[in-house]
Amino acid sequence: MTEANRTTTTPGEALVVITICFGWAVLSSLNAVASGFPSGGTGTEALFNDRALLGIIWYELVLGTVALTILRSRNYAISTLTPHPTMKDSMWGLGLFFAAWLVGGTLASMFSAGQPEQPIDHMVRQANISLPVLIVMAMVNGTFEEVFLLGFLQRGLRHYGPSVALGVTLLVRLMYHLYQGPIGAVWITGFGLVFGLYYLRFQSLWPVVLAHILWDIVPFTAR
Repeated sequence: MTEANRTTTTPGEALVVITICFGWAVLSSLNAVASGFPSGGTGTEALFNDRALLGIIWYELVLGTVALTILRSRNYAISTLTPHPTMKDSMWGLGLFFAAWLVGGTLASMFSAGQPEQPIDHMVRQANISLPVLIVMAMVNGTFEEVFLLGFLQRGLRHYGPSVALGVTLLVRLMYHLYQGPIGAVWITGFGLVFGLYYLRFQSLWPVVLAHILWDIVPFTAR
């Protein structure tokens, strides 16, 4: 493999890129946990309205551009981070969505007995989002997260072993979703594990991107 085709990463490079892409989300999530998942104002329901989602779209487009620019300057093969939709991979994506939902739901059901309403349930119930904004946000967010978590981080750390690559990626994913509450974190662990194992085996981004897009849309349209 020539330097121009590099798809591995170093711990330092990974830390910089992941901090750029997810650092603020991790800090915000940890702050939500530390403050007891506050509601109102800058709290839970404020996360899910058109204005907030448009902000997420802009935020991820800007940060994604910055991260890709840094990687390009370091001779990283950023063209390999582009998902390539095909009919076959789209079918895999649908199956992956249902598999992740099944695993996440099964794990969550093991811990949900006796638990109070979770922050993520409150957020979804209080959400006020138009469908076009939801779809665009899901497309941007699903692509952003899986490109940098799986395409860059998990694939980039593969030379340290599959368990390290999978574990580090799952940890990052979990840390910026802690704001959803304990049961939400269990859901995230389940679907993140399914996504990570699939990508570890098949190295194809579009199925996980599509599954993530559906994951972002379905809870709001099925309520």
